[in-house]
Amino acid sequence: MKASHFLPVLALTATLSAQAQVPVPSPPTVDARAYLVVDFNSGAELAGANAGEAMEPASITKLMSVYVAFTELRAGRLAMDDRVLISERAWRMPGSRMFVDVNTRVRLEDMLRGIIIQSGNDATVALAEHIAGTEEAFAEMMNAHAQRLGMNDSHFTNSTGMPDAEMYTTARDIATLTIAMIRDFPEDYALYSEREFTWNNIRQTNRNMLLWRDSTVDGVKTGHTESAGYCLVTSALRNEQRLVSVVFGTRSERARADISLALLNYGFRFFETHRLYAAGTELAEARVWKGTGEAVPVGLQEDLWITIPRGSYRNLTAAMDMQSQLVAPVDTEQEVGRVRVTLNDELVAERTLHTLAPVAEGSIWRRAVDTVLLWFE
Repeated sequence: MKASHFLPVLALTATLSAQAQVPVPSPPTVDARAYLVVDFNSGAELAGANAGEAMEPASITKLMSVYVAFTELRAGRLAMDDRVLISERAWRMPGSRMFVDVNTRVRLEDMLRGIIIQSGNDATVALAEHIAGTEEAFAEMMNAHAQRLGMNDSHFTNSTGMPDAEMYTTARDIATLTIAMIRDFPEDYALYSEREFTWNNIRQTNRNMLLWRDSTVDGVKTGHTESAGYCLVTSALRNEQRLVSVVFGTRSERARADISLALLNYGFRFFETHRLYAAGTELAEARVWKGTGEAVPVGLQEDLWITIPRGSYRNLTAAMDMQSQLVAPVDTEQEVGRVRVTLNDELVAERTLHTLAPVAEGSIWRRAVDTVLLWFE
């Protein structure tokens, strides 16, 4: 690698860059078994406790059930107009219910509302059976998606979150799942902001109190069993910054809402998130030897987002290291170096630089000339 080169951070508005840094206090002290606040774009964890410890997921489990359904819809293996048969097993499910009738067929779109808004165990089991034949087979699909998403500390045995000693997750894994839900299915995610749904002449409201208390909250899911306590996953979008909070094991419905809102307010008040560099944008040129061209543009394969204390943007610096001898042929997306972003000399992000275009091998003459020139490098 050759010496670092300064890489300017993208400029913000003068008003924003002139703001003074806000001192960041400790996170709120909350009465919960586990919690985590994560920035949606950067993945930065802003506050948390016991975020990697195994927890009973309760109806938070239904997030994964819906994620599987959304995936099947996108793949064309399901349609919103599909008619889902309500088996006797689904109809007899205890706990929260959509109140579907046994041996009837219900549109898939209605079933999804019954799961997302009403947290219906009957609807969730019927959906699982429609997709996979049995709930047990559906649980295998849930676990396959969990592994693909990097939820390495989660295991699902049913679709509803009914208590099972072999089923567990973590606040961190649920944050990962929630971010994937919003990122992968932004249009379908809108269902999580709906406040009520009526089925069989029974009107039920969304159990997420924060949909009424904070206009920036647009989801996500509640959960409760006697053993799990009261749980809540929340997402809010304020001024183009989205945060996700996960709270497990609080004492009441009101407590889970109050705690979640306090954590979100903390994150929004003291942190800001910026996209420094967009994927595919040329950040520099790398010298290419023995090729049809002498330079190739380099950049990032994914957007680079960072979350930093509010008002500290002007203290950011960025630099990159690149290979000193890049010899053709050069493939698209070949790794050629690193970009590092620091805040007050502390590393906050590091990503791999890739070539953004291919460079073919040059002529015999070009290769011969560059071979000689390389002796002096």
